[in-house]
Amino acid sequence: MQITRYSAPEFDPYGDNRPVDDPDASGWIAPTATGPLDARLRLPGSKSLTNRELVLAALADGPSTLRAPLHSRDTSLMVEALRALGVGVEEVGDDRGFGRDLLVTPAELFGGSTIDCGLAGTVMRFLPPVAALALGPVAFDGDEAARRRPMRTTIDALRQLGVDVNDDGRGALPFSLYGTGSVRGGEVAIDASASSQFVSGLLLAAPRFELGLTLRHTGERLPSMPHIEMTIAALAARGVGVETPEPGVWIVPAAPIRALDVDIEPDLSNAAPFLVAALVAGGTVRIEGWPEATTQVGAELERLLPLFGARVERDGDDLIVDGGRGVIGGDAPRAVDLDLSIGGELTPALAALAAFADGPSRITGVEHLRGHETDRLAALAAEITALGGEVSELDDGLAITPRPLHGGAWRAYEDHRMAHAGAIVGLAVPEVAIDDIATTSKTLPQFPELWTQGLLRRGLAASADAV
Repeated sequence: MQITRYSAPEFDPYGDNRPVDDPDASGWIAPTATGPLDARLRLPGSKSLTNRELVLAALADGPSTLRAPLHSRDTSLMVEALRALGVGVEEVGDDRGFGRDLLVTPAELFGGSTIDCGLAGTVMRFLPPVAALALGPVAFDGDEAARRRPMRTTIDALRQLGVDVNDDGRGALPFSLYGTGSVRGGEVAIDASASSQFVSGLLLAAPRFELGLTLRHTGERLPSMPHIEMTIAALAARGVGVETPEPGVWIVPAAPIRALDVDIEPDLSNAAPFLVAALVAGGTVRIEGWPEATTQVGAELERLLPLFGARVERDGDDLIVDGGRGVIGGDAPRAVDLDLSIGGELTPALAALAAFADGPSRITGVEHLRGHETDRLAALAAEITALGGEVSELDDGLAITPRPLHGGAWRAYEDHRMAHAGAIVGLAVPEVAIDDIATTSKTLPQFPELWTQGLLRRGLAASADAV
């Protein structure tokens, strides 16, 4: 069996596909598979884990090394934000394929800076409680699209903690706060229905509050609980135990955050488009280094993809998905009815797959996706429908009825996961032109290389083999 193996970018990432920054281009033409896959891939580190560990390392009682962290736009924004607050962050060691390790050295936090959040939810929700521990003013702003993302929960929580915040009543970026060098802490009640990041951001900084934190969620629902569990596990590894006496209540003691050298797991959510590709193109995709146990949402793929008809198995530390003949070989995925409330970020990839299914599908429990990089529900409905599909928005999700699809423009909406979805559709539909493939740099800068060379070298209808 011939295996295409990818470890690091050593070539033109676009090949003959047109880059989005070419003024004469209409977009990045998603390569179309012409045969079953036989791919073996290694992915860079998890964005969710990298940014949580960066924050905890910055607040720890000594230096920490993050091994195999993600190097992407979101993590670079976090690094630069921490540096602006006085934290030392430097690259160390050898580059093992996706960038060097990070040595984080805590320091006394100071203000007098502006934090660029870009479009990173983890920066705009995790850093304000940290900045409240600094001495002096700190301003927060980001991309134009970031100003449309909900931030009122963070702002209101800081005010409950006694932090002076000025947002001119917007409840969104831009805003500023004035840190006094400490936060008293105590009891805070928030509605985190729009994002679990509101909870995680407060929990990460809470051990440094004078009285710790008792945090209560007042909303009826809370999305992406695995991300909160990830935060609690990261705190526990550094010696901070979080109590959960009842659902929606977290008690964090005032305690030292222990310095710790950490190995960052591969990003399992970024594995979604590659594993889904096996069901579209057919054949197999193997992801190396899949953890045996993890708090990452992407671990749900091992359970979800068999519902579409895939065969999923483990081989040592690898996860293998076999899509059989795939869509291009005449095997439609099974229609599904999924509640993705704990794994909403998988929705774009799975919705793209459901557009080829053998019947109507429903994806529910994901109303919070309206407040992500874009309104992902509206965006998916618009883009799949524009290519001939039939997708209706539900109050909390999507209803997808497969129809024959055709090529055309696919808008990414500055959203990396929308770009991933367009690439999935393009595997079986020629001439799908993604307007902004560069937006994948948010969490996976190597996506074009991995997709055209690591995944599709054997089955490309485009000319990646000529690169």
